[in-house]
Amino acid sequence: MHYKLTVQYDGTNFLGWQLQPQGPTIQGELERAVARLFGAPARVTAAGRTDAGVHALGQVACFHAEKEMAAGDVLRALNALTPPEVAIADVALVADAFDPRRNALSRKYRYRLWTRPWRSPFWHRFSWHLWAPLDVEAMRAAAASLLGEHDFSSFQAADCDAANAVRRVFRSEFRVADGQLLYTVEATAFVRHMVRNLVGTLVEVGRGTRGVQEFRDLLELRDRTRAGATAPARGLCLMAVKY
Repeated sequence: MHYKLTVQYDGTNFLGWQLQPQGPTIQGELERAVARLFGAPARVTAAGRTDAGVHALGQVACFHAEKEMAAGDVLRALNALTPPEVAIADVALVADAFDPRRNALSRKYRYRLWTRPWRSPFWHRFSWHLWAPLDVEAMRAAAASLLGEHDFSSFQAADCDAANAVRRVFRSEFRVADGQLLYTVEATAFVRHMVRNLVGTLVEVGRGTRGVQEFRDLLELRDRTRAGATAPARGLCLMAVKY
C-alpha cells in the first residue's frame, strides 16, 4: 500500500529533511517510525528537501508498505512514534504511482521577519529578527517583479545541482501582521536556497542599500555573487504543496 503523509515539523534541531550520517533528520525520524509500525524498513520520500533549520506546516511525504492499515490508525501510531518536534497532520492511501515531488504542481513557502525592537521569546525559533526600519513598499515592488517565469541563477546556492534555474512564480508578496513582516512565495519549484537568497536580497531593498530596479536586474544578470546574503534558515517554513 502507498501512504501519503502531510507532515509538520520544527526544524530547529534537525539537519534538514534528507538523511545525514552526522545527525538527526526529518526523513530519518519518519523512517524509524514507519519501520517500527510496519515491522519492515521503508523509504520515505518528500515533496521538498528542506534544509537544516527550516520548518514545515505542509510538507508532503510518501512511503510504500506491504501491510494495509487504516489511515486513521497510521496517523495515531506515527504521531506516537515520532518526537515532539514532528507531527503527522494527515494520512491518506494513494495510488502506487503517486510521487510527492514529481506530481506537485506548486510549493508555497513563507518567510517570517520579526521587526519589533526587542527579540521575541515566542517567535525567535521561527523568524529573523530585524529591528531597523524597512521600506516595505519598496520590498513589495521588488517582490512583485518575480511573478512569472524567470531564470533564478542569481538566487541559487553555489552547490545547487539543478539542471537549470528556470522556475515559474505564481505568488510573491509581503504582508504586515502584528510586528511581523511575512513574505509568501509560491512557485512550481525552487532551486537550493532560493527563498532565503531572495529574502536576504529583498531585505537589502528594504534597508535602502539596493534599489528596486537593481533587484529586478539580478534576474537578467544570472550571477549569484551580485545578489544579497542568504537569510537565516529559522525564518523559513514550507506551508503547502499543491497537486
